[in-house]
Amino acid sequence: MKRYILGAALAALAAPTAALAQDQCGDVTITQMNWDSAAIVTQVSKFLMEQGYGCNVTAVPSDTTPAMTSLSENNEPDIVTELWINSAGDAYTKLKADGKIVELGSVLDPGGVEGWFLPTYLVEAHPELATIDGIMANPELVGGMFNNCPDGWGCRLVNDNLIRAFGLEDKGIEIFNHGSGETLATSMASAYGDEKPWFGYYWGPTTPLGMFDMTSIDLGEYDEVAFKAMQNADAPDPTPSSFPSAPVLTIVTQDFMDSHPDVSEMMGKVTFKTEVMSQLLAWKEENNASNQEAAVYFLKNNPDAWSSWINDSAREKLAALLQ
Repeated sequence: MKRYILGAALAALAAPTAALAQDQCGDVTITQMNWDSAAIVTQVSKFLMEQGYGCNVTAVPSDTTPAMTSLSENNEPDIVTELWINSAGDAYTKLKADGKIVELGSVLDPGGVEGWFLPTYLVEAHPELATIDGIMANPELVGGMFNNCPDGWGCRLVNDNLIRAFGLEDKGIEIFNHGSGETLATSMASAYGDEKPWFGYYWGPTTPLGMFDMTSIDLGEYDEVAFKAMQNADAPDPTPSSFPSAPVLTIVTQDFMDSHPDVSEMMGKVTFKTEVMSQLLAWKEENNASNQEAAVYFLKNNPDAWSSWINDSAREKLAALLQ
């Protein structure tokens, strides 16, 4: 019920500013990617542009490849949020080289995260498990099993090679290859609910990492050459490396940057801590909420964060939400 009250309050607060000056900014198009974290970013950004800057914003349903194609062919949409650069491909590289787009900043900090995780309660009970060396020396404390991601996922290639590099099976750790992302998440939830050991791969921002207090264990230093080699099946003699953070950016067209410098400046400041986004996703799941309702929840509960993104004029228009 609380989220509906918040939504009604937000709508009431927004109504006067929406009528002020739509022509101050004009029409803006922004991607609404087909995954929840990106949709939440879009809804938050859309609200701030409309109510703070007087824009008429259209959220365009999209995905990474269609967004890059549309930018290449039509120079639209104006804004792409939560663009995972490692998935954007050659089209993105060409758009950047041709000067058609501008990278505004990282919308997720430190970006997309991957790693091998344990429940924090297990690490607190056995601090030696905070490192891979500690796990290798005490495999029974992690339940003697590693929860691997499904076949066909990119993480599976890296994990399989890391398993060989660390010699997990030589230490008696069984490898359980999950058949789907759902069973991987369910295994974590089940173990956490019973406060049992769970050891495996996961990534963020995701709902499970927002619901459950998990610790990313220390796999050692990141080695770019070693990690790249492990992205190939059966890499010869793989050597250990930690996972790097994946850059996740907001970009705009150069034309939009030139015509809307104030809005572009604001969008360059829109950033969410990866763990905060995971917590938002968990709140959405636990409350059976929509992405728009999750955006409302963020706006109502984090005014100190988003007020630093906007300019003085927008801050004045949104003053009622900052009380």
